[in-house]
Amino acid sequence: MTDTRTEAAPNPASSSSTGYDIEFFWDPVCPFAWITSRWVEQVAAQRDFSVDWRFISLRLLNKDKDYATEFPPEYEQGHTAGLRMLRVAAAIREQEGRDALGPVVTAYGRSYWDKPKGSGMRSYLSTPEHITEVLEAAGLSTGYVTALDDTSWDTQLDAETELALSRTGRDVGTPIITFKPDTPEAISFFGPVISRVPSDADAVRLWDAVTTLATFPGFAELKRSLREVPQLTILGELSDAPQQEDWQGGHRRGHLPGDQPSTED
Repeated sequence: MTDTRTEAAPNPASSSSTGYDIEFFWDPVCPFAWITSRWVEQVAAQRDFSVDWRFISLRLLNKDKDYATEFPPEYEQGHTAGLRMLRVAAAIREQEGRDALGPVVTAYGRSYWDKPKGSGMRSYLSTPEHITEVLEAAGLSTGYVTALDDTSWDTQLDAETELALSRTGRDVGTPIITFKPDTPEAISFFGPVISRVPSDADAVRLWDAVTTLATFPGFAELKRSLREVPQLTILGELSDAPQQEDWQGGHRRGHLPGDQPSTED
């Protein structure tokens, strides 16, 4: 792989892809996007669905926000790491085609979320060394690592992020899913936000429940901010009865300066 760009390449954000049953808009550093992607893989295998892995960048989505006051301290570095990986993924898609991205999503996720707590992954995330390992695991040329800092991909990633939001509205996060994108029955929704990968049987039951809700014309939202801690190795020991946390506006309550009690008399 010597060149990650072609002048005549179409903009993949301009329309839906053709021939896929599910479009999954993915940011690689979102824990819920990773868990939901594993669920979608389970459903796709059992229902014979094809999945088009598309891009939504949390860093570009929040480009006009003040990270210092609106997010926990580690979020800017994490979101930027996601953006860097998405540049690599965009280069891969342009050169290798859409079907090459499934192994990339899996390889990145396993290289991060399956690591033990305290493994130091945050400082290693989306570095050239990390992405080289991801590319090797996905069976791709390590030359794609040169796209990490190639900001020329950001216009495409920004447009694809806007495409996803045009289908759901802007007050959402990641992931975003579109089912049957090339049909009049196409439905799009944020999430579902799940904290654990279900069993195969539960995966299909959940899929049917979510798509049934999403197809009802009057349905808008079903939500609770009290959630299980995401069941990921990188966050600690997995549990059948995990602790619950209160998530507010994309962060855990108590992780922003404004969440802390005043120390003044």
